[in-house]
Amino acid sequence: MQSKKKAPFQRPQSAVLAARLAEPRRFIQVVAGPRQVGKSTLVQQVTDALALPVRQASADEPTLRGADWIAQQWETARLSIADAEGAVLVLDEIQKIPGWSETVKRLWDEDTRAKRPLKAVLLGSAPLLIAQGLTESLAGRFEVLPLSHWSYAEMRAAFGWPVDAYVFYGGYPGAAPLIGEPARWARYVLDSLIETSISRDVLLLTRVDKPALLRRLFELACRYSGQVLSYTRMLGQLQDAGNTTTLAHYLELLAGAGMVCGLPKYAGDAARSRGSMRNRRFASAACRSESAWPNASIASRISSIASRSRRATSSGGAAPRSTITSVDTSCAPSPSCMSCMIRCRSAALASRRSISAARS
Repeated sequence: MQSKKKAPFQRPQSAVLAARLAEPRRFIQVVAGPRQVGKSTLVQQVTDALALPVRQASADEPTLRGADWIAQQWETARLSIADAEGAVLVLDEIQKIPGWSETVKRLWDEDTRAKRPLKAVLLGSAPLLIAQGLTESLAGRFEVLPLSHWSYAEMRAAFGWPVDAYVFYGGYPGAAPLIGEPARWARYVLDSLIETSISRDVLLLTRVDKPALLRRLFELACRYSGQVLSYTRMLGQLQDAGNTTTLAHYLELLAGAGMVCGLPKYAGDAARSRGSMRNRRFASAACRSESAWPNASIASRISSIASRSRRATSSGGAAPRSTITSVDTSCAPSPSCMSCMIRCRSAALASRRSISAARS
């Protein structure tokens, strides 16, 4: 008896995109998020189930990329319209094409005036650059479907991970098969995810006058993840840091690449919240884990996180609290998910306190 092949895991956003593409042509669909979170896979899963003809192209292709390239792909998709139901055009890594938003606006408006039922899906791995292009030229013509790093619920459903593994390894699905080889996993995260995001999504696509400072700033965020870190303290620990304006700009670039973001202090007054110092956290725990502990046994730390948390809870009575979290914007709030987040925070803080005590 042959066993049934397990169906590939689909993120919740797949249903959202499928429903939007099933509607009459109305908006350009923009799927934006960090690298290696499954944007292309998600769109492929959705378009494979469509009855419409689909034209897919990527700006990574080794051809001349520019306005003419977009127009060529758009015209090819127009020719594939066989009936009134239309067709779908998917353009990946659109942010790499200079002036892409103006060209897309012109072609989209042409189809609107001609009443062509051509639907467009744009993908981008640099959310900051995607947002700039959308706001400059495509106002009122698009919907954004943000894809963040995978939540704990998704990693558990796709790979059977326990909470401890998610706290350490984070929400990168491509790195999941490598956790049995700690050294290989660490090199993959460093070379294929961190270095690629900094080099291709920040340095090559945005003007950075001090690239070495940006890298050191990221390393500093690794050491102080989840802690309150003022700009004055950053200036004291970074050489040739310039001023706080430079640091704020570089942190904005890192946040735009989906690597580091600030968690503002909660306050009922919005002005106090904006003016407060921010906790720096990682968009995925994988970056923090690989950077903070590159030379030690990863598997042994994973197995000890839960026991450390239990010891800290039993000695102090109440569970410890922490601001170390992983981005979970795609997971709908539910009691089970919130309890997982609380356990993640408690385990991470207990582990960090134990390491600090051992060093002192």
